[in-house]
Amino acid sequence: MIRHYAIALLVFIVIDAIWLGAIAPSFYKEHLGHLLSPQVNWYAAAAFYVIFILGLVVFVIRPAMLARSSIKALGLGALFGLVTYATYDLTNLATLRGFPLIVVVVDLTWGTVLSALVGFVSTWLLLRLESRC
Repeated sequence: MIRHYAIALLVFIVIDAIWLGAIAPSFYKEHLGHLLSPQVNWYAAAAFYVIFILGLVVFVIRPAMLARSSIKALGLGALFGLVTYATYDLTNLATLRGFPLIVVVVDLTWGTVLSALVGFVSTWLLLRLESRC
């Protein structure tokens, strides 16, 4: 399980870094600039990563490993990402005045794609590592 977590964390950080570094900053600044903090709360960010990766391992990667199917991880990951990102974005849409619908749509899409990719790539790598041992 520790190997699963470590691989998933590494894959998640690589993929999410592309999004956070290249695409997301200007998009979020344009649509949520009035809500953005001037400084990132790194403790909250780290807590998100720890908890989210744990969820991916338990609900996506472990079941896919038991099925020996990276395709299963792709589907479970997409569903996990949709559900988790929808929890955040739809709650914001329901409770925050002026929360942009475009942010909800983009975030739900990103969460679905990100989680599907992390689940797929992590499971694929883990299955390859197991076959070598």
